[in-house]
Amino acid sequence: MTISKIGNEEQLRLESLTRGNMTWFNIEGPTEHETEYLAQNYHFHPLDLDDCLSRIQRPKIDEYKDYLFLVFHFPVFNKEARVTTPSQLAVFIGDGYLVTLHNGDLKPLVKLFRECQIDEDSLQEYFGQGSGYLLYRIIDRLVDYCLPILSKIGTNIEDIENSIFSDSMSGTVREISIIRRDIISFRRIIWPMRAVLGSLERRIRRFSTMDMAVYFGDMVDHVDKIWDELDEYKEVIEGLKDTHDSLATNRTNEVVRILTVIATILLPITVVSSIYGMNIPLPFQNSSLSLVLVFLAMAIIIGGMLYFFRRQRWI
Repeated sequence: MTISKIGNEEQLRLESLTRGNMTWFNIEGPTEHETEYLAQNYHFHPLDLDDCLSRIQRPKIDEYKDYLFLVFHFPVFNKEARVTTPSQLAVFIGDGYLVTLHNGDLKPLVKLFRECQIDEDSLQEYFGQGSGYLLYRIIDRLVDYCLPILSKIGTNIEDIENSIFSDSMSGTVREISIIRRDIISFRRIIWPMRAVLGSLERRIRRFSTMDMAVYFGDMVDHVDKIWDELDEYKEVIEGLKDTHDSLATNRTNEVVRILTVIATILLPITVVSSIYGMNIPLPFQNSSLSLVLVFLAMAIIIGGMLYFFRRQRWI
């Protein structure tokens, strides 16, 4: 690992690996000190260095005579917010060097750098075909890292489907909304990446000693597969939302129907009770069986109404 300094004060967050004529500079959490160091040692455009410090850049490729400047966004799942968020990776690639700048939350990239530090065979494999091949291995690992996140979304959708058709749908609406937001966020990350990766191979061809067309073609196929699965998940979650709404509406209608039947039955009973509660002479008022007769009248009314509702197939 190499730690460099500007002046005698500030230490740089810069690590480097070198084998032969190939060097990989890895910068986690870049600041102005790191970009100043790059400006002093390489002829990078100042606007590109400014873009490295910005987190709102869209994926792109800026081509220059001696190097390429690339910006990628890869998905990282935020467990607290339960949503997939983009993590930016900025890359300078030239003849014999590769510079990666990121926030450190892209675990496959960090793991690959550590692997090259401790494993001489990996260092020889990844550095032996030029900076273009090394960049391919980095991007390929980051694309593969999308698959577990995608698989988790599929599992969550299956759980939602089981919850919808269970007896209790408590919290299902919230879960559906969270998954929909996650899918939308994931799609926003992948969509601009497809165009960048599709045109990347022919531009980094000059920085590799081997034909990379097949490798990048396979990687683009993986990205297209991810996009297709996201499209499918989007349709599935929309269908599950409609199904949930239909089931919830049907259950509400059933409850309202039962409550309406109960209220309708109680209405004439309430009328009878109100009449016999009046302080006026009424039939059977002085009879010892008046209470029994009133209850009998209520029972007849209830039975008649239930029979009528049954004949009409309302219950």
